[in-house]
Amino acid sequence: MLGIKSAYLRSALVKHALGKASFTMPTNVYLALYTSDPTVSDTGTEVTGGSYARQQLSFGTESGGNLANNTSETFSSLPACVITHWGIRDASSGGNLLYFGALEVSLNINATDNLSFAVGNIQISEK
Repeated sequence: MLGIKSAYLRSALVKHALGKASFTMPTNVYLALYTSDPTVSDTGTEVTGGSYARQQLSFGTESGGNLANNTSETFSSLPACVITHWGIRDASSGGNLLYFGALEVSLNINATDNLSFAVGNIQISEK
């Protein structure tokens, strides 16, 4: 699953790269799940209910402008919903959307289901 940059991140990076404003990198980043497209403007609907909580992500070494998650992530006891998208955010709640993408297929989740993302499933590329 490849990520798309949010409007927030695009703006922050171009201003940083061209000396207009500093960008402070987040201490941690978190994987979020959505029931609708977050869009570049961060207008999607994030999953709520059950035991849903964003999962802290870890990435491996960058190579050729590519990064992939280097740990598996599991969401436990989700609420009944249809998950269509994922996002990477800079806080465990609230915060800013950094990257997002659509799942290859929407997932019909039953109450108390778990959902796991394997190592390498989430890829960010700057090409």
